[in-house]
Order: sequence, then C-alpha cells, then structure tokens
Amino acid sequence: MGEKLGLMICGHGSRNKGAVKQFAQLAEALKKRFPDWPVEYGYLEFANPVIHDGLNKLKEQGCTHVLAVPGMLFAAGHAKNDIPSVLNTYQAQNPGMKITYGRELAVDTRMVRAAGERIQEALTAAGGDVPLHETLLMVVGRGASDPDANSNVMKITRLLWEGMGFGWAETSYSGVTFPLVTPGLEHAVKLGYKRIVVFPYFLFTGVLVQRIYSATDEIAAKYPDVEFIKAGYLNDHPQVIDTMADRVQEILQGANVMNCQMCKYREQVLGFEAEVGLAQESHHHHVEGLGADAECQLCDEFCTGACEEKVREAAHHHHDHDHGHHGHSHDHGHGHHHHHDHDHSHDHGHAHGHSHGHSHDHGHSHDGEHGHHHHPYPRADHPLGPKSMSKKP
Repeated sequence: MGEKLGLMICGHGSRNKGAVKQFAQLAEALKKRFPDWPVEYGYLEFANPVIHDGLNKLKEQGCTHVLAVPGMLFAAGHAKNDIPSVLNTYQAQNPGMKITYGRELAVDTRMVRAAGERIQEALTAAGGDVPLHETLLMVVGRGASDPDANSNVMKITRLLWEGMGFGWAETSYSGVTFPLVTPGLEHAVKLGYKRIVVFPYFLFTGVLVQRIYSATDEIAAKYPDVEFIKAGYLNDHPQVIDTMADRVQEILQGANVMNCQMCKYREQVLGFEAEVGLAQESHHHHVEGLGADAECQLCDEFCTGACEEKVREAAHHHHDHDHGHHGHSHDHGHGHHHHHDHDHSHDHGHAHGHSHGHSHDHGHSHDGEHGHHHHPYPRADHPLGPKSMSKKP
C-alpha cells in the first residue's frame, strides 16, 4: 500500500480575529490547489486549531506522509525553531507518520509582483501627477533578531525600488530591530521627496500593521507638505498563493533550498557569533491553543490599535508609581516593550537536520510576559530601535 499524502499549513496565530480569519482564507485557497489531498492548517499560539490539532485530523484521514509548510514570509525564530519543534515532537509520538517540512515564502519574484501590485493599487487610488522619480518608497518589515530575515526585507525593498522606478527607497521595521517606522520616516522626510508610499510587507492584518499606519499618520501630521500614501498589505494575493503552492511542490521534488549560509545558528554571522549551535527548541507550548481566551476583545476583525493605547497607559501608570526615580524607558534593552512583538517567522529544521537555536524576536503583539529565556539581541541598544519607541505622556 502506497503512502497517503496530506498538507499541513503552519501559521503563527494572532490575538486579532481579522488576522486569524485571513490566514484561514489563505489555507482554504491552497486547498483548491491540491484537491486530491487532505489539507489542514493550525497555529503555534493564540488561536485554534493549533498545529497539533491539524496533524491529528490528517492522521484520522489516513495520511502517512505530511508535507508541512510555514505560512510565513521569512525564516527567523518561528520557522527555524518553533514549528520544527512542534512537528518533531508530533512525529516522535506518531512514528507511523512521516512529516517533511518545507521552506518559508522567502524572496521570490512572485512575492515581489504581489507587493508591486499592492503598491500600485495605492498609487492609483491616490491619483495625482507626482512622478515615481519624485516618490520615495518605505517598505516596512516585521523585524526580527535574525539578521538574515531582516536583510531579506531590504532585498524586497531593492527589487521593488528598481522594478518600479521609485526615486528612492528605504526600509524600516515594526519592532525588535532598527530603524523602527517612526525614526525611519523621520529620516525619509529629510530626503526631500514630495510623496512617500508606506508599504507594510506583511501577510495579514493585526496590531503591527495598525502600528505602521498610526506612525505614518503621526509623521504625516507633522510634515503637511509631504504626501503620505498607505499601501495595503499582501493578504491572499494570488501570487502569494502561487508561491506557497510552489513551496509544497519543492518538498515533493526533494529540493533543499533553504538559506543555510546566512543562518546565525550554523555560521558566524557578524555580530551574532554567540548563537552558533544553540539547541533547536520552541517556547510556545504554554500558549498553544488559547483560542478564544487569547482573542483581543478591544476591537473586531479590523484592528484599531486600541490595545497599543492600553499598553501605553498601563506602562505609564506603572512607571509613575514604581519607577519615577529610575528614568528608564520600559523597553528593557532587548527590544520588547511590555507586549512582546516576537518575529515569529521561524524556519529550518524538520527535514534538513539543522540543530538551530531559538531566537525569539521581541515584537510579538501579545500582552503580558512570557517568562522564558531569550538570547540577548546584540543591537538592543541601537538608538533607532525599540529603546527609542516613543511613549505618549
């Protein structure tokens, strides 16, 4: 009897109902690409079903070989460590099932075309006759404590810049690393362009995307002579679905196309030498499947950023009562600001034999402390990074 294939789409999960819904829509679109296979999806944390549940459903449908793909843009801590850890644990407990892990969406011409269309949609909607040569593009990535993931955002920026012909382009990040969106836009304004397009290179909505748009609004109010355009994020663009479907085919073809040469867990990447050879492990088991208990109740599917204001108020209140004489900024030096912004886009691991370590990029959008250990981010004190995140009085 031959093997029965099944497809498992692995997401991070979110407190935002809109983000969870959009990921589910992406998974449904992939099901149509593979009509002959059972297709399930699951999340690392904050939403149901969790990855374990999806694997159980595939097992119940008789699948003996599961092709698992991470629904993530780049390979940092989540794709490199957390998802492989969950898959490895499940396979160890279910020896009759083989699980083969694919790679992240990564830098791909189809992803660049999807991004280009989102940017063009925004330019068309804005109208006007400002030439592209007089327009600056700001691409905003999630931000990670993994330099390979961060550098890939800059590669996307260059491909869009050169491909579309903008006068200039810059890259900033929503959390963890530098420059953050606000200092990035402050710098961009100084270059003298009449129009700035802000494009979140994100798959789905959520508090991080809303944070980008809010920062854009604040800078736009400060510089009324510059036109700011907010482009939409990727969402379920057909080219995104095409790219993910191709990642599944890569597994079947036995292609190992993961970028191991720039992996900080395998090579001595400049500034991150201390992380070579760290153990591959996950820190998400304690929040796996919180589901409705983890949902943000402050807004519906559209994220208003209300949780950001709530966190700021709580931090300000705590600062007034407990730290008035200390004068420190509540960003604790390693990049989190009371509601971690983990980068959660791990990769590597499962069928590649890497012994990767954990990287947990503080920048999650979940409230509250995890309490588990994170390897210190070597650029946590950068003045344009999370330490500089403004706190409203």
